Amino acid sequence: MKNSLLFVILLLLLGLSMVVALSVGQYPIESSMWIAFLQGEASDVMHTIVVELRLPRILAALLVGAALAISGSAFQSMFVNPLVSPSLLGVLAGASFGAALGIVWEQSWWGVQFLTFVFGALAVLVAMGIASMYRGGSTVLLLVLGGIVSSALFTSLLSIVKYAADPYTHLPSIVYWLMGSFSMVEWDTLGMVALPMALGMVTLVVLGSYINVLSMGDEEAKALGVNVTRVRIIAIGAATLISSLTVVVAGVIGWVGLVIPHIARMIVGPNNRVLLPMSALMGGLYLLWIDTATRTLFRAEVPIGILTALVGIPVFVLLLREGKKGWN
Repeated sequence: MKNSLLFVILLLLLGLSMVVALSVGQYPIESSMWIAFLQGEASDVMHTIVVELRLPRILAALLVGAALAISGSAFQSMFVNPLVSPSLLGVLAGASFGAALGIVWEQSWWGVQFLTFVFGALAVLVAMGIASMYRGGSTVLLLVLGGIVSSALFTSLLSIVKYAADPYTHLPSIVYWLMGSFSMVEWDTLGMVALPMALGMVTLVVLGSYINVLSMGDEEAKALGVNVTRVRIIAIGAATLISSLTVVVAGVIGWVGLVIPHIARMIVGPNNRVLLPMSALMGGLYLLWIDTATRTLFRAEVPIGILTALVGIPVFVLLLREGKKGWN
């Protein structure tokens, strides 16, 4: 009952936040203008601002925030590690390299997004390939180590691309992309990623009970009849898919997948059947607030990755005081 009420409150807060986000900005929208808009009498300028600029950006912030938070929560539960984030298996490093490569090759916007996804997925395959080379050790530990190697590899490749990029044209675009932004989100981009991201998040929620068992350890999970390898591959695949697609939409946005799952776990506990959807809802709401701040509080828009880090770091430090609350 308590969790159901919390979900209802957050959904109401989400709806209110969307209305506020649509209304504020360099071109504020007053109540009389909203009435005219709802009656179909709005000006072309207001239609463009609301429908073509702000609405896709707001939906993208909700989608990316939810994806980062739920994937981070799933990874933390599967690997029983509070320091795990969506970058665990190198997906963000690989996606960043793909985006930088596309920019240097002067690909179209679609080409950059395609390379972003391809190399994000490739980084995970590298991590899993490294883990599969060794037998007899802990599967979880080997995956983590494989992710560290994969992340280091693609970070090094990204540095090479940045070094070789034209400092007057390509390099500024790469740096801006790596700081994260929703300023270039369009309906076409949203239409391309919304369905696979939604399916990935639904898959993780459906697997919530199995992830609960995985968090007990492989031996216990096998004793309870769970196909550990299959469940882990599906869960990692879904989390990786939605993590890489967040980079396609908005570049690299850090700390959301690390901090929000901790807050959600402290509120609702470690049961992933509740924790995963709660993380998604809180992540979307959080990133919507941060994105609204980036375009309204400053004279020039600040890349959202900067604000998520500035907010996330002190919040995470405060969360450390709670110790293991929410993990037992």
